[in-house]
Amino acid sequence: MGAGTVGSVLLERLSDPRSLPVQVCLVANSRWRCFDASGLDPRDALAQIQRARAGAGGGETGVAAGVHRHPGSGELPACFGPGDIVVDATASESLAAWHPRWLHRGLHVVTANKLGIGGPLLRHQRIRRQVEQGGHYGDAATVGAGLPLLRCVRELRAGGDRVQALAGVLSGTLAWLFDGYDGSAPFSERVREAVARGYAEPDPRVDLSGEDVRRKLLILARASGHALDGADVQVESLLTPALERAADAAAADAALASMDASLSRRAREAAAHGKVLRFVARFEVGTARIGLEALPPVHPLAQGGACDNRVAIWSCRYAERPLVIQGPGAGAAVTAAALLDDIRRACA
Repeated sequence: MGAGTVGSVLLERLSDPRSLPVQVCLVANSRWRCFDASGLDPRDALAQIQRARAGAGGGETGVAAGVHRHPGSGELPACFGPGDIVVDATASESLAAWHPRWLHRGLHVVTANKLGIGGPLLRHQRIRRQVEQGGHYGDAATVGAGLPLLRCVRELRAGGDRVQALAGVLSGTLAWLFDGYDGSAPFSERVREAVARGYAEPDPRVDLSGEDVRRKLLILARASGHALDGADVQVESLLTPALERAADAAAADAALASMDASLSRRAREAAAHGKVLRFVARFEVGTARIGLEALPPVHPLAQGGACDNRVAIWSCRYAERPLVIQGPGAGAAVTAAALLDDIRRACA
């Protein structure tokens, strides 16, 4: 499910017979799906979906043999059953709602969609109950694009440790935007460059609002054993009123300049005190907050560069000095690799 940037890279990798001994039977985006119970060539299925998305063929019921209108839900053909794998490479709320239902049906779920375990607390709890009963839920791609963040947190708990606090730069997009930003050039131009490079969403408000980071913080806090609800997280959005009012991506682009003055001032103030700006998520038992912070350059969360994610974990075992995990936290290649690794674990 999802034949966009990440899904396309994953399908290309699955087309290599050396990658995994799996058979791809269905490929879908939000409007079209290609299905053959006897198996599809992943690269060919992707090409057909892309042609359908571009409008080739024009037919209402299908643009090519085997390509049809997607029903717009997570309902799967009856041939899919226990032990089969569903990969959700979307950011769809409606598909995330299907995750516990797929698990209940005996399907393995591998996902980059943060709205499953990072959505409503009740959904997260339903997914975890299914996992405790033997379901497989591969979620490494939801935070850190495959960095061993969730695995590390869960293994600490399994070993008897207790996670007491977390702090991190959890958005590869925002990490890139603030890396080296000193206020001398318009921040809006950096945002446009991030969109052009594929580091940010076409409508960058998804990243600038802090909503993506909020979901990631929820996922990490919940993996730490804390039943955190979305409303418990205080978020300092970077969006200005003009950006919030923008009706679409084009209008948002025109309103980006409304951010420049305030962010330039904050960057210059930070530099005057020998600090740099970073968009940081923090969780301690009872509190969770996200926002822009001025940090010394030697701070663990201020180091690294480009799209790196950096997470510090304080626990009973790491009380004095935190455990720090750092690495690329954005990009289709590393995210697809994380999905591929989780598919491999589901096949084991």
